[in-house]
Amino acid sequence: MPYYIIVIGAVATLGIYSILYRENAVFRLFEHIFIGLGAGYGFYFTITSVLDPQWWTPMVKEGKWYWVVAMLVGAMFYLIYNRRLVWMSRLVMVALMGLFAGLTFKGFITAYVPWILASFKPIVLARKPYIHITNLLSFVTLISVMSYFFFSVEQRARVLRGSAQLGRWMAMVAFGAIFGSAVMGRMSLFIDRVAFLLFDFLRLAK
Repeated sequence: MPYYIIVIGAVATLGIYSILYRENAVFRLFEHIFIGLGAGYGFYFTITSVLDPQWWTPMVKEGKWYWVVAMLVGAMFYLIYNRRLVWMSRLVMVALMGLFAGLTFKGFITAYVPWILASFKPIVLARKPYIHITNLLSFVTLISVMSYFFFSVEQRARVLRGSAQLGRWMAMVAFGAIFGSAVMGRMSLFIDRVAFLLFDFLRLAK
């Protein structure tokens, strides 16, 4: 990699991390640059990976002329700027929202139903008559967390109130683990940038 590209990357990295000091014009400049680069890359990716191979090539080179309907439907979105024909853009938006709602519901069923079925695990194994500790812990966690989010009945009974409190702690542990994983992900990105500045930009010995 040419060294001038490394210098540009180092300057951009320091400009972005200048927000750690305070809000400043340098950070805003590089923020706008990164957003513009991201938008430009998204536009390029849409052209080269979606429109050209999946729409233009089948329509022009493979003779699938009916793909021109997709262009007409897509152009109807821009009728939102026309007061007289804005109702046509709403029809397309409603149809698209319904399509995505159906796909989301299908994805939910496909992804979460197997998880729900997998949560029903035997506590006592039939072949070896002893309690499976992992399955027992999963069962207690599932029941306690579900009891915490059960708001239809007032939790007056001591058993239900204790189960809900245990579920609250279990949920806090899960949220803490998720937050810790997110922090570690951010730290890995930060360590990568520091290594870039030290070893690639300053060329310190590893």
